[in-house]
Amino acid sequence: MTDRLPHEKGFHVSWDQIHRDARALAWRLDGRGPDNGAWKAVVAITRGGMAPAMIVARELDIRTVDTISVKSYDHQTQSEAKIIKMPDVSVVGDGTGILVVDDLVDTGKTLEAVRSVMPNAHVATVYAKPMGEPMVDTFITGVSQDTWIFFPWDMALQYVEPYRGKD
Repeated sequence: MTDRLPHEKGFHVSWDQIHRDARALAWRLDGRGPDNGAWKAVVAITRGGMAPAMIVARELDIRTVDTISVKSYDHQTQSEAKIIKMPDVSVVGDGTGILVVDDLVDTGKTLEAVRSVMPNAHVATVYAKPMGEPMVDTFITGVSQDTWIFFPWDMALQYVEPYRGKD
């Protein structure tokens, strides 16, 4: 068996698929907020959580949306998670009633950093890998730890040679 690079076991997600999965996440979260089922605000983890958070906020009619910026990757290399931008603390407080949304939980390091500042937030991701699952309250699709997810905002369309021939 040969060792694979992270992109060699890839899971490609289209815009249509992320939209469907983010809507499914919203449906799963509907009515689960602490204020008679409602959520106080959505906080997107930038950058990957912005598209799913926008869809979730729209579906659940949540008008207060903010971001928390956490840097934990340099291209495909994971490093220590560092918060580089906080949401409005007067809105999010300790996270009670706040729905934090991200595209993916991998090892859980990013969510560890987020939970350190919003320990009572409800964390939801579209995709989850086994190492990070304990850090998430709600997710839609589990993928293996050694799978690299290619999101549509990271991709460009290009011609691909056929397996056989050039015609």
